[in-house]
Amino acid sequence: MKLLRTIRLDASDSFVFEKPAEPGEWAVSGAFAFAQGDPASLKGKARTAFRAGFLGLESLGRSTLAQIVETNEKDRHSLVELLAAQLVKCFGAPDLAVARLAAEEETSFVASLCDHPPGVLIAVTRTHENGTIREVFRTLRPREGAGHTRAFEFLEVVGEDDVPSEHLDLAALQKGVRR
Repeated sequence: MKLLRTIRLDASDSFVFEKPAEPGEWAVSGAFAFAQGDPASLKGKARTAFRAGFLGLESLGRSTLAQIVETNEKDRHSLVELLAAQLVKCFGAPDLAVARLAAEEETSFVASLCDHPPGVLIAVTRTHENGTIREVFRTLRPREGAGHTRAFEFLEVVGEDDVPSEHLDLAALQKGVRR
């Protein structure tokens, strides 16, 4: 069984997200966090979190990348219970029974993204189209023998053609400039 954990290859998550996830947290897509609002009205760091952030379950922070990891049924159960608790505490689920059903579904979705070897990184791009949140996931594979030591040492990107063209100025975000 494989699931996702947050990973931080450089410091960029620290300044592009209001609350960055800690490395190694269980990760889910987290699009549900934007379901009650109007994603089109988001600005700045909230907009960046919508467009390209996985949700770290312990901190409820965001991570640009998630890494596929080998796991077991005990870990999967822990992830479901943690997510269910967060859904009740922070996202308005009426009770743990309802939240567990939603958490099971979200966890199964995450597992479906992990049809690649452990260590492969996953990135998400979200858009809001006709009242629907659309997600496109890409895999990032390290250059042969490189490992995940630097953010820009990737050879292959799968799914790049499906990503809308959009410019994100990281330097401006760090300085607090919104474009």
